[in-house]
Amino acid sequence: MGQPGDRERLSDLAGGAGGGGAGAGAVRDVLKHSDGVWLRAAGGAEGMCTHLGPVRSELAAAHEGLLAGTAGLTALAELGSVRESWERRFEAARGECAALAGKLRAVARAQGETNESVKSSFAPVASPDRGGAR
Repeated sequence: MGQPGDRERLSDLAGGAGGGGAGAGAVRDVLKHSDGVWLRAAGGAEGMCTHLGPVRSELAAAHEGLLAGTAGLTALAELGSVRESWERRFEAARGECAALAGKLRAVARAQGETNESVKSSFAPVASPDRGGAR
């Protein structure tokens, strides 16, 4: 143990039989959860949602007056349906990003609650010299 990439066992961290009890105090926070990555991912999803917000109005502005005087051009007449298709896709992506942000925040919350539950479940057997009781 002790090499990067090595896995620790709970018995090792607690100093149990067969484990390296001497270093248990130094690594007791190895199993601690951090919600930072989940919250950053949620922020990224929200940022994407915000970024896609003005796309519909930007498309409308870009297409303004485009079809005027093009009555005989079939390709340009199809442009309206293509634009509507893209608008639907962008709105769907915004909805997915908003939903994903909420789910990522929920994972961070759930893992934090699980950490507390696991920590409290060990409290009855933790010895004060190992940092279990604070």
